[in-house]
Amino acid sequence: MSSNSYVHRVRPGAPGSPILFVLHGTGGDENQFFDFGSRLLPGATVVSPRGDVSEHGAARFFRRTAEGVYDLDDLVRATERMSEFVEAHRDKYESSTVLGLGFSNGANILANIMIEKPGLFEAGVLMHPLIPFKPVRRNSDSPAHVLITAGEHDPICPVPLTVDLADYFKQRNDQVTLEWHAGGHEIRPNEIEAIKTFLAPYGADRPDA
Repeated sequence: MSSNSYVHRVRPGAPGSPILFVLHGTGGDENQFFDFGSRLLPGATVVSPRGDVSEHGAARFFRRTAEGVYDLDDLVRATERMSEFVEAHRDKYESSTVLGLGFSNGANILANIMIEKPGLFEAGVLMHPLIPFKPVRRNSDSPAHVLITAGEHDPICPVPLTVDLADYFKQRNDQVTLEWHAGGHEIRPNEIEAIKTFLAPYGADRPDA
């Protein structure tokens, strides 16, 4: 798959530096987290694709038939396409470490890649993810680092499903951190601070977000 299979923005880092993929939520685009990702990891290559599915004009990474009801066949398609896109950019920029950050729909495609393609991402930030099905149990020789951020009253991502996803990654021997806030489906300051802390070992500085 070509590194141009999605409309995207890229900010090349030094050869061999980490590469960070930032994935927008429903209705977002390649601009939503591009600058944020660039501030989080100033020396990294940052890639921000736009979802290739339109839901009444809102960009997404895979189709759904209703809120929380996924088109699982299209999720398989999207997972393969995005994985190949990630691999193409990793190879193009000779990146040493592959990192991901996604919000809502972007978190969901990132989570499913980490489920289906263990070892591709060394670390992933999943902001308000929803995986409304039981993933197949998978072992990996390359445990990942996972940060999940969520709202205790999120109407889209219920607490029990967030906990189930965290437990799934833990059972796969991934290192998992959960960061909660008392609100809903919005991003709050404590999430931003948790992301900065989480990415610090990968060369992030701590600029204001």
